[in-house]
Amino acid sequence: MTATPGLTIEGYVIVSAEGNLADADRLMPDALKYKGDQAFFAAALDRADLIVHGRNSFEDQPNSPLRRRLIVTRQVAGLAPAPSNPKALLWNPAGASFEDACTRAGVTTGTAAIIGGPDVFALFFDRYDTFYLSQAPHARLPGGEPCFPDVPERTPEQILSAHGLHPADRRILDAEHDVSVTAWRRG
Repeated sequence: MTATPGLTIEGYVIVSAEGNLADADRLMPDALKYKGDQAFFAAALDRADLIVHGRNSFEDQPNSPLRRRLIVTRQVAGLAPAPSNPKALLWNPAGASFEDACTRAGVTTGTAAIIGGPDVFALFFDRYDTFYLSQAPHARLPGGEPCFPDVPERTPEQILSAHGLHPADRRILDAEHDVSVTAWRRG
């Protein structure tokens, strides 16, 4: 994929100590739900113009039905309306470019928030302007679903770094549980 002029690409994930974003059943457990991180995530998505995620990823927030979105799937040839959501398009990257999907969704400027899963995050590794990596170092999800392909062989930080992103700033979201978010920026 090439750069999309006028569109800022941001990624968002919270991971366990092992770098997992979900448990073995591919569900986000309560062990990864922290009030500070959820508030950070909700505010970011409220500012975004487009949400991009796979069929198992979603944000389940009050404003979710109001957001334009691309749902990444292999179930369509290229692009198709999502049957249950008039603000969503089903997108198969093998059959349509991201630029075409954005144009069809009516979003060609602003911010696209990429919220997972692992293969969806990987589609944008070389396009992220910023990736917000939230970490819950005391949460354990052995056998869970890694946030990126190649985790646990490499850490999320090593993967982001390998794609030209650098840690720019870190802030604490939940001091009691040591939950933080680091903005990994390109350049």
